[in-house]
Amino acid sequence: MLEVLRDRGFDIAIRNHAGAILSVDFPEIADELEQALLSVSIPAEELIKSGGGEAQSTQRLRRTLYDAGWPKHNFSFRLIVDGTETVANSHEIDHVRRAEAGTIACEIEWNNKDPFYDRDLENFQRLHSQSAISVGVLITRGASLQDALPGLVERCIQKHGFIDEAEMVATLEMKDRTVRQRQQVQRLMNQQIPFAHAFARHFVSDKFGPATTHWRKLEDRISRGVGNPCPLLLIGLPESVIVE
Repeated sequence: MLEVLRDRGFDIAIRNHAGAILSVDFPEIADELEQALLSVSIPAEELIKSGGGEAQSTQRLRRTLYDAGWPKHNFSFRLIVDGTETVANSHEIDHVRRAEAGTIACEIEWNNKDPFYDRDLENFQRLHSQSAISVGVLITRGASLQDALPGLVERCIQKHGFIDEAEMVATLEMKDRTVRQRQQVQRLMNQQIPFAHAFARHFVSDKFGPATTHWRKLEDRISRGVGNPCPLLLIGLPESVIVE
């Protein structure tokens, strides 16, 4: 199961017998997920583009899953004792796939603050404890992609021949850069560092830094047992999904 993803460089981690559950009870659903992930293709320019909403790459993956029958769902819980409601809460999940054997929950964390991992994994734990889901799936940036980001951004800038931020912001329809961001890049350039390298170095640190959602931060949570004992399938998107 998921061997094609492994061969393509995806990070795969399976916890609490999730592999056995998926392969026996949900083989077709596991194949749906694999095919959706194999279709992921992100132009390097999208790493630099920015805006107030979700990344275009994440939107495309979501649409693929929606089309395959993985809609968003809000799980609601109510505990009533002697006619009095004592507990009421809800958990919204990005994608839910239902089958006769049970339910799979899936969250995508492309570029968020890393505490969102705690939220997702703890939601999986609570849902599993109530028999609402059978497996929790979490998709994020993989280790190879995280390591490659500075070089990917730098080569993209060089390919387009950008020599300053104003031209790049206009061409790539970026959100306006702050004074602080521009000054940080200029400080590096004052040290005789070429624009492409200076911008990539600061941009990746600022937008995709160590405190954002990427594979190593997810591994930290798993090593601490966050989400246990829910069966978990964790997937990291590799460098190879970026098209230069």
